[in-house]
Amino acid sequence: MAWNEPGGNGNDKDPKDPWGGGDQGPPDLDEALRKFQEKLGGIFGGGGGSGGNNDGVALSGGLLGVVLGIVLIAWGLLGFYQVDEQERGVVLRFGKYYDTVQPGLQWNPKLIDTVEVVNVSRVRSSSHREQMLTEDENIVEVNLQVQYTVNDVKDFVLKVRNPESSLQHATESALRHVVGSSEMTQVLTDGREKIGVDVQSRLQDYLDLYQTGIMVSQVTIASTQPPAEVQAAFDDVIKAREDEERLKNEAQAYANGIIPEARGGAQRMIEEANAYKEQVIAEAEGEAQRFVKLLTEYEKAPEVTRERLYIDAVESVLSQSSKVMVDIEGGNNMLYLPLDKIIGQGGTSASSSQRGSFEQTDIRELTNRVVEQLRRDNQSNRREGR
Repeated sequence: MAWNEPGGNGNDKDPKDPWGGGDQGPPDLDEALRKFQEKLGGIFGGGGGSGGNNDGVALSGGLLGVVLGIVLIAWGLLGFYQVDEQERGVVLRFGKYYDTVQPGLQWNPKLIDTVEVVNVSRVRSSSHREQMLTEDENIVEVNLQVQYTVNDVKDFVLKVRNPESSLQHATESALRHVVGSSEMTQVLTDGREKIGVDVQSRLQDYLDLYQTGIMVSQVTIASTQPPAEVQAAFDDVIKAREDEERLKNEAQAYANGIIPEARGGAQRMIEEANAYKEQVIAEAEGEAQRFVKLLTEYEKAPEVTRERLYIDAVESVLSQSSKVMVDIEGGNNMLYLPLDKIIGQGGTSASSSQRGSFEQTDIRELTNRVVEQLRRDNQSNRREGR
C-alpha cells in the first residue's frame, strides 16, 4: 500500500511528528507545504484561514512587497555620488541635458539620470609635431605643446563628440596658417615666441567656434628645425649667419674705440691751433708795442739806443753758445772765446742760484770786453791804413 493511500497507518501517527506516520514512510509534501505557507502568512500578516488559495495570495503579496522595498532602498542608495571641488557634473535625464551640479554630495535617480563628471581645474596637455611649408616655400618641422583647461562643462560633454580630437585638428589648422604666413628664418630663430602667441589666439577662436568648452592657457613652441635630409646645409647657413653677426659686433666695437679717439685727437689739434694762433697774435702785438717804444727812444737818442740794441743782440747770441769765433776785420787772425771754460772757472762750488747770477754777470762783462776789443782793433786797423 502507498504511503498516501487511505486506510493506512494514518491513525497511528505521532501527533508531535509534523510529517505524520513516524517511520512508516516519507512525509506528506502537500501537508508540509501547507504548513510552511501558514507560517509565512503569519509572519507577513496573512490571514489564518484554512483556505489554500487565500494563503497563496497572501504569501505572494508579502514577498512582492519585500522585494520591492529592497529594490527601492538599493535604487535610492545607488543614486548618491560625490563631486570633488575641482570637478563639475553634467546631468542627463533620459539622455537630455537637465542640470550642471556643483561640488558636494549629490543624488540623482539611477537609471533615469546619467551624470558625466569632468575635472575643470586640471591643466591638460596636448603635443603636436608636423612638417609644413613656410611663406618662402621652405619645409620646417615644428613641435609644440598646448596646455588647456575645461571652462564650459556642458559644451565639453555635449556639443562635440571628441573634444581632444577636435583640439588636435584645430591646432594643426592654426599652426599651418601661422607658419605658412612666416618666413623660415623667423620660424627657426627669434620668431618662435610670436608664432606661439599667434597660434594660441587663432586656436582659441577655432575652439570657441566649435563650442568645445576648452580654454587654451598656453601654446609653447618646443622646437623648430629643418628636415633631417637638409639639416647639414641649414647648420652651415646658421653658422655663417652667426659668423656674420660676430664680425659685425667686432667691427662695431673697433669703431666705437677708434671714433672717440679720432674725435679727441681732432679736438686736441684744434685747441693747439687756437693756442698757437693766440700765442702768435700775442707775440706779434707785443713785438709791435716793443718796436713802437724802441722807436720812441730811438728818436730821442739814436746812438745810445743803437748801441744798446747791439749789446742786447750780442748778449742773446752769446748766451746760446759755449764757443764764439770772431773774425777780425783786415787780418787773418780769428779770435776764439771759450765761454764754457771761462764760465766753469768762475767757481764750481757755488750753488745753482749763485751760478745762474754769476753766469749772467760774466756774460755781460765778457760781452763788454769783446765789444771793447773789437773797437780797439778797428781803431788800430784804421791807423795802419792811414
